[in-house]
Amino acid sequence: MHRILVVDDEPHIRDVISFALERAAMKAITVGRGADALTAFRRDEVDLIVLDVGLPDIDGLEICRQIRKTSSLPILFLSARDEEIDRILGLEIGGDDYVTKPFSPRELVARIKTILKRTGNTSSGDLRDETLRAGELRLDRAGRSIAFKGNAIAATAIEFAIVETLLARSSMVFTRDQLMEAAYGAGTYVADRTIDSHIRNIRAKFASAGAPEIITTVHGVGFRLSSELAREKS
Repeated sequence: MHRILVVDDEPHIRDVISFALERAAMKAITVGRGADALTAFRRDEVDLIVLDVGLPDIDGLEICRQIRKTSSLPILFLSARDEEIDRILGLEIGGDDYVTKPFSPRELVARIKTILKRTGNTSSGDLRDETLRAGELRLDRAGRSIAFKGNAIAATAIEFAIVETLLARSSMVFTRDQLMEAAYGAGTYVADRTIDSHIRNIRAKFASAGAPEIITTVHGVGFRLSSELAREKS
């Protein structure tokens, strides 16, 4: 049973999310303050955090920054604001997804399931496909890890899914819609700018690790693995 930490200062919203999670056979751990969220994160073994941005003591973005110093635990932001800059900022500091209020509990659970699926171990028995490589880039599907020249890249579940998709078919140019479906699953609407934010985040993380531009923009079409890495794929 997946354990979900729900952080929101509105009791009604906590109750709605808890009920939806319980119907989906998941356990909800609920808190209403940012300080309590950090305590629960350190104390409890949870699989994902549903995190309200507008908390009364510590805002959700700052909580995410603190968690990202030590953990890549999936974080799904909730916010009453639908400003594009807020959505982009939330994703760029390490959020896996961003849902605005009011929201559909069923959609929220669907997004949670998608993220959890991306962080779970693969059940494939074909070990040849467990590790993808291109030059100094290595992606381990079973271990859910990415490394460049032996340096670990701390990727969120959605970032991992995007890199995995590009690396698995290195010669293909993927549209934003195709990357959305690969990362979030079919039938989930995600704004184009959300994928762009994830791409920027991936590029920044690889740049910090001394990697070249690993994702190439094909104007008017979408994205692909850089030609240099694609040539070196084994």
